[in-house]
Amino acid sequence: MTAVVLVHGLWMPGSELSLLRRRLARAGFQPLQFHYHSVSEDLDAGADGLAAFVEDISGEPVHFVGHSLGGLIMVKLLERYGSERVGRLVGLASPFCGSAAGVKLARLPGGARVLGKAMAQVLEEAPGRRWDGRRELGIVAGSVPLGMGRLLGSLALPHDGTVAVEETQLPGATDHIVLPVTHFSMLWSRAVADQVVAFLRRGRFERL
Repeated sequence: MTAVVLVHGLWMPGSELSLLRRRLARAGFQPLQFHYHSVSEDLDAGADGLAAFVEDISGEPVHFVGHSLGGLIMVKLLERYGSERVGRLVGLASPFCGSAAGVKLARLPGGARVLGKAMAQVLEEAPGRRWDGRRELGIVAGSVPLGMGRLLGSLALPHDGTVAVEETQLPGATDHIVLPVTHFSMLWSRAVADQVVAFLRRGRFERL
């Protein structure tokens, strides 16, 4: 079976991805959960840990699915270590092009500490970020505007309550699709899981 490494988002433990892992397993993949310290570590440290995690996985290629900040960790892996053994990648609501909600939180008293080092690096590196196309990258964005990000002020429509669709649109990505889910409900969505499986199998999302 082909391994699929799942990378959780900011403040998350990884257990929220359990249903997606089960659906990937039923689709014939070997899902593996990678955990990192999303607040105390920066992107580089997270990518280093992910690289060490992948070293213990037998077989190749290894696919990756990253939710939110996790998508930036998997992309940083390629930047730091190259694309050897890396198969296809799927980012779920990952703010590849910055985060208005993150910027606003960082400006609040104590906000930068809560946001953490990795997201601070995401915001710093967002301008001019592009995908170089060495591997196929698919991105799923949500369009149901319910989530904690709204508490920090208005987000550009459409958005998933935390990340705006335009913040997920990384230039050079292989494919991009918007589904009617929130930032977190996408993790339990059958439609999202089906699209992840489709991209991992064929390098494209399914459209009617």
